Amino acid sequence: MKTLIIIPTYNERENIGKLIPLALEQSEGLEILVVDDNSPDGTAQVVQGICQTDDRVHLLSREGKMGLGTAYVAGFKYALEKDYEAVMEMDADFSHDAKEIPNFIAAAAEADVVQGSRYCRGVNVINWSMGRLLLSYFANYYTRLVTGLPVMDGTGGFRLIKAAALRTIDLDRIRSNGYSFQIELLYKIWKKGFTIKEIPIIFYERVQGKSKMSKKIVYEAIFMVWKLRLKSLFRRL
Repeated sequence: MKTLIIIPTYNERENIGKLIPLALEQSEGLEILVVDDNSPDGTAQVVQGICQTDDRVHLLSREGKMGLGTAYVAGFKYALEKDYEAVMEMDADFSHDAKEIPNFIAAAAEADVVQGSRYCRGVNVINWSMGRLLLSYFANYYTRLVTGLPVMDGTGGFRLIKAAALRTIDLDRIRSNGYSFQIELLYKIWKKGFTIKEIPIIFYERVQGKSKMSKKIVYEAIFMVWKLRLKSLFRRL
């Protein structure tokens, strides 16, 4: 499949130049779109330099820090306009292992969405505090309980989505912007009748840079799942 990996960035200069070539070497059918939110550390300049020597790498620069959800929506629209067959979501901080990409592509033969899961085979998270691990694990349990979404890791941000599924979603109606974006998107695709396959991944805490997690992001996710459930009941998704 002609697949576009979308990587949102904000202050990821230390990581992005190393990640791009590592990701691209996993398959000849891959291209990368970096969506940068005007990073003051010069992330976009690093990507521009790579673009000049590799036509498989693309850059979408935005005016300011607009959030994870809107970055992915912008990337999805780019992918659909350019007729890619699939998109992948991936973090810039090496928390997602690029060497897992071929496993996603292989699993896509059996599903419309391939979800990288930290929890479908035990707990596969490296270097998180116990508090953060418990928050993530029970957030996913809470999501399943409220929405019925049949995945162990609905908040995970390492996934592949086929363009055919993505085209059925009104991207302009996606309201969440933090990590609850991952839940909202996956839930809407599932409600359209598309199939989801979870594959195990190991999630690594970032080595360079600073985490974007905040209390605001957590609260958004808590309330988002109830909004999705109610909208589904009233057929307003």
